[in-house]
Amino acid sequence: MRVDTIFLDAGGVFVFPNWQRVSEALARQGVSVARDRLAAAEPRAKRDLDSPALLRLSTDASRGWDYFNRVLEHAGVPRSQSTDAALAEVRAYHSRSNLWEWVPDGTRESLARLASLGFRVAVVSNSNGTLRQKLERLGLLHHFSLVIDSAIEGVEKPDPRIFRLALERIGARAETTLHAGDFYNIDVVGARAAGLRAVLIDSANLYPDADCERFASLTELADAVEAGRFD
Repeated sequence: MRVDTIFLDAGGVFVFPNWQRVSEALARQGVSVARDRLAAAEPRAKRDLDSPALLRLSTDASRGWDYFNRVLEHAGVPRSQSTDAALAEVRAYHSRSNLWEWVPDGTRESLARLASLGFRVAVVSNSNGTLRQKLERLGLLHHFSLVIDSAIEGVEKPDPRIFRLALERIGARAETTLHAGDFYNIDVVGARAAGLRAVLIDSANLYPDADCERFASLTELADAVEAGRFD
């Protein structure tokens, strides 16, 4: 059946960590690591965390700071009191304003294109209660018919209930809804459990054996949608 509704994860799909802010926090603690090095390490850190066993024993909030330490590890920066102090500063900022605030070139155009093609677009994201305010601050909120923030709803992916909640609120059917996210065992597994079609945003080609379609970016996904791949 033709897809008429698109759910997007937020982080890792259309907004990304502000690695410049992280680099500057580290520098204040005497740790020098460039923004680009952190950004290049990030996909591998996410891949480490994308494990069914680990997900069963953790929450989005508890994984978050393990994630940052894994990014530093993959960037060649050993954990220390200095890195812990820098990440505490980053964590405080994230709790207030949401660190996932970098919007890649082409993102706004891709979101506008999906809407212009007639799709209802919603955000279904594991977040910390600041997602809607962050999207408004970044000038992205108007692209979405619905925003689902797990911290506000009290349920998080991969639990299929969060997808069912989004379907009910936007008035969509599971079989005509596509979800795109950057964690296989959170986004793809969770969406499929709710009856949705699912694709993976795999920017670093770390899931070559995944049993779903993969795209390097939101722009590439929008190209596929416009070409009729999900009709």
